[in-house]
Amino acid sequence: MSPTPLATQADLEAALQRPLDATQAAMALRRASARVRKYCRQQFTLVENETVTLPGGSRILRLPQRPLVVDDAHPLTVVELFGISSVEYTALEGRDFTRVGTELTRGEAWWAPTRLMGWPWMRPQGIWAQRVRVTYSHGYTEVPDDVVDVVLDLAAMAMTNPQGLRSESIDDYSRTFAAETIGGPQLTAEHKEALRPYRVAAFSVAPVT
Repeated sequence: MSPTPLATQADLEAALQRPLDATQAAMALRRASARVRKYCRQQFTLVENETVTLPGGSRILRLPQRPLVVDDAHPLTVVELFGISSVEYTALEGRDFTRVGTELTRGEAWWAPTRLMGWPWMRPQGIWAQRVRVTYSHGYTEVPDDVVDVVLDLAAMAMTNPQGLRSESIDDYSRTFAAETIGGPQLTAEHKEALRPYRVAAFSVAPVT
């Protein structure tokens, strides 16, 4: 099932100032949202209690999706996985790691990463295990306005040139479409600049089923 579009038909109709066919509008918004999500590598909409397995091996563990949502209804669960064995260790915030944004830092900054202490015995304190399973919630209850603006702009391009044509002629009338609409709407340099604060580096993430 496709994720929820990042803007609504009502938003798009307001932007274009005209009513739209529901099926065409839904497709345009879905495709525009997919392009934005792919570029930013972010879901944006709220996802609750997702479980992923991340590579560790360093002091800082970066969660792939943001913003992180942590409250009574959305707990953060972090479990270190050791080797090919079934040994697991539940790391607790404030005891085993600190959290700033979506970065989880193992141990304390003033401890040398090679200091041996804690559980399991004789493991480097301050270094995450090679694999870490995290259950967390992330996303926005309301998609940021600048993200919605980009989605609407892309969707409007699609509605203007739904067939992805370079140009068209009808009798004596002809018109040429913007390059960004040919073959489907593409993100412009201005779009990418607007989305830059939301784009994150690529992650290797294994979902847990």
